[in-house]
Amino acid sequence: MSVIIFGIDFGTTNSALAVNVNGNVEVIDVDQFNTGGNTLKSVLYFDPEEKKFFVGQEAINNYIENDAYGRFMQSIKAFLPDESFHSTEIRGKYYKLDDLIAIILKKIKSEGEKYVDSVVDSVVLGRPVFFSEDKDRDKLAEERLKSAAQKAGFKNIYMQYEPIAAALSYESRLSSGEEKLVLIGDFGGGTSDFTIMKVKGGNPNREIDSRKNILSLNGAYIGGDTFDSKIMWEKIAVHFGKDVNVKSFMGDFSLGFPKILMRKLCKWHLIPQLRLPKTLQSIREMKSGADKPELLENLIDLIEDNYGYMLFQAIEKNKIDLSSKNESKIIFESLKQNIEEGVTRNEFEEFIHEDINKITKCVESTLVDAALSPPAIDVVFLTGGSSHIACIKKYFQEMFGKEKINQTNAFTSVSYGLGVEGSNYLSRLS
Repeated sequence: MSVIIFGIDFGTTNSALAVNVNGNVEVIDVDQFNTGGNTLKSVLYFDPEEKKFFVGQEAINNYIENDAYGRFMQSIKAFLPDESFHSTEIRGKYYKLDDLIAIILKKIKSEGEKYVDSVVDSVVLGRPVFFSEDKDRDKLAEERLKSAAQKAGFKNIYMQYEPIAAALSYESRLSSGEEKLVLIGDFGGGTSDFTIMKVKGGNPNREIDSRKNILSLNGAYIGGDTFDSKIMWEKIAVHFGKDVNVKSFMGDFSLGFPKILMRKLCKWHLIPQLRLPKTLQSIREMKSGADKPELLENLIDLIEDNYGYMLFQAIEKNKIDLSSKNESKIIFESLKQNIEEGVTRNEFEEFIHEDINKITKCVESTLVDAALSPPAIDVVFLTGGSSHIACIKKYFQEMFGKEKINQTNAFTSVSYGLGVEGSNYLSRLS
């Protein structure tokens, strides 16, 4: 009789699944609509007309086909430590955060069960090193994620740090007895996590959590969404009123457009807050006293027509292009707007300079905590989409040596490692 456990990497941007059958691990496709890889976009789309919901690329396809009409939700993971997020109303029904995440996890679970032709109720879930620096909020985030897994139908739920899972993925490829001291950099949509760990090939019965082999563990609240937001702020927000002056109703003077509202626009998962009736009405009132009312009209159209996702898709494509090109254009078209903005790699690197400094300090702190210098590291294993950003790659190459950098399977390494970790629990399940 086969004993099966899933390894799920539920990410801010993408999710992936590995199946462990009697100790044999494989990453599988979980989204038939995604032709570009075996990941699932961590997004939901609720279609009010047909009263259906969709997950992943199918959600994106339906959202676009319906001209952005309906409720589209992205970066849900980012709200896990948010104590103020209690529930949201969709079609007259209230959904808690774990309800929304459970929909995505249930989709992944279903695809995995089809593949193995069996009901699976055990899972190893990945989590970042820190959901939050606040211990209570960090605990809340983990509890919510576990609750979502339970609502998705899992009974046996185990947790593992995502960078450790990436290390286990790398370890699984080593020859029996081969030992390495590895620095893992896991660049997600919301966080960047770093671990220094001793790995050894041919070691399937590793102690759970591998604690005796972990030399240091660290993280920063900077990820792919952070970099997208910087491009939005520096190059695109000007088209939506960033620099508009609004005549004060309290006297004969002008004020800039409220930065708190513009910063919500620059973070995809906060855009729905701009759709609140009171906020939207406030923007309309400011438009009447603005020196460039057409720009605030652009903002109102973007919010009302629900085109935020398409805009951020264009920004993300630009970011990806700049990993291999010196210049790229952000091209965004909606029913009422047409934006073309060129961005050079030098500009982009200037936009994210402070964030990169925080990442490098985090890496250096990870080394200090392990009482190691760069030459002592045998391999630098980088995973996640932002690990391909040119200045990030350059930093690691200069710090540790180009020959030490390994970026194999950047988008599925964590899920594979979670599947490997599942071997630690298989004996309990048999």
